Amino acid sequence: MSKAQSEHSGLQLTLSIWHPDCWTLEVTDKTAAGLLAHGVYNTQNGSVKGLFTAYADSISDVEDLVDATRDSSLTDSVLELRERHGATGTGSSPGNTTRELFVEYDPDNTISDSLLSRGFIHNDPVRVRHGREHWPVFFADSRDEAESLLDEIREEQSADIEVTRITSAGGGNPQQLRRMDRLSDSQREAFELARQEDYYAWPRGISTRELASKLGVSKTTLLEHLRKAEAKLLDPDQ
Repeated sequence: MSKAQSEHSGLQLTLSIWHPDCWTLEVTDKTAAGLLAHGVYNTQNGSVKGLFTAYADSISDVEDLVDATRDSSLTDSVLELRERHGATGTGSSPGNTTRELFVEYDPDNTISDSLLSRGFIHNDPVRVRHGREHWPVFFADSRDEAESLLDEIREEQSADIEVTRITSAGGGNPQQLRRMDRLSDSQREAFELARQEDYYAWPRGISTRELASKLGVSKTTLLEHLRKAEAKLLDPDQ
């Protein structure tokens, strides 16, 4: 593919973002749960309502996040959709326990408009964990232009933005990337470390015991994380 063809096809990026006065960053930083942001809807009073999935490995962790969201000075209201969607996740969920939330908040405290106005098109749920937002976006121009516009957003929003993944728009596998979002934080960490250390190579670049030691968990726990991650990534029905 020529340079012109590559640039014309656009870019697929994942952005890791922190910015001030954001309730999703606040509550995921102080709890062990994460959020998936699905969509935002305008209200008549000028605020917005967002649909979120709260997820964690335990019900108590999810409840801690819901409580923190209610208590936040940056949110106006929280509606739990427990009866409609259920409180426990399924095999396609990023954690063992999930809960659907409608959260009302001030749109001025988001970064989405700054991204969209510069051509960064959000094309999958945003994952929020450990006080960082992870945005999968499409950008139609070159890498140099993307970096220049991200610098503008960094200055405008006092934001910390890191590009953690970048490929040509035709070079990635969107279905595979979406499946990665189904992994819990512990499953993702174990799977990505296993790939990095050539655990799946032949011959293996690292033993199971050595990999578990690097991750700081028992061998049994490591194998459980990898088994669940592999099931979610490889089974089309998961």
